[in-house]
Amino acid sequence: MLLQKLNASQFEEIIYTDGNPSLVIFSRKSCHVCKEVMPVLEDLQSKYEGKFGFYYVDVEENKAVFQRFSLKGVPQILFFNFGEYQGKLSGKVEDEQIEEKISQVLKA
Repeated sequence: MLLQKLNASQFEEIIYTDGNPSLVIFSRKSCHVCKEVMPVLEDLQSKYEGKFGFYYVDVEENKAVFQRFSLKGVPQILFFNFGEYQGKLSGKVEDEQIEEKISQVLKA
């Protein structure tokens, strides 16, 4: 299942207004590492359906959202719960690392 792509207004609504536990990967089409991480997130998405949101932001199309968090490079996976930033993972990450962070966010 593909991750839902967010623009700036959708990001505001889903992350801050709805406030459900979620992760957002910041990536770009030309990023090779991003292309390796996306399938991992897509696989995990079905496991957490209804409990945890999985989204992505294309940094070339939404620079303002990317710059808001002072991120350096991609991929960056940011975690949120109740509209609050809960941490991030950077670079090539394995499913175990992502699931550990999801577990921490769900307990927060």
